[in-house]
Amino acid sequence: MAWITLFLAGLLEIAWASFMKQSQGFTRLTPTIATFVTMLASFGLLAVSMKTLPLSTAYAVWAGIGTAGAFVAGIVLLGEQLSALRAAAALLIVAGLILMKVSSPD
Repeated sequence: MAWITLFLAGLLEIAWASFMKQSQGFTRLTPTIATFVTMLASFGLLAVSMKTLPLSTAYAVWAGIGTAGAFVAGIVLLGEQLSALRAAAALLIVAGLILMKVSSPD
């Protein structure tokens, strides 16, 4: 259950990063509110997952999901550039997430 909670926290991290971009420096009300709501929910689920999972694993996976997910969201939703080097970097992040999961005792 902690892994599912952590995964949801990571998805919410992607959401709040995307909303933050759309808020244009917190000058647009709706995306600003959405940023803070999803941010609080993400942190809350991360905290719940840390009841069971080690800090090093939970935080690294949460940050990795957010990083890789924000990378994909930027490309898909915002038209950001995709290059071979950026794709390779994102694949390394995903590989690190998989290794963290496989090596975790829980």
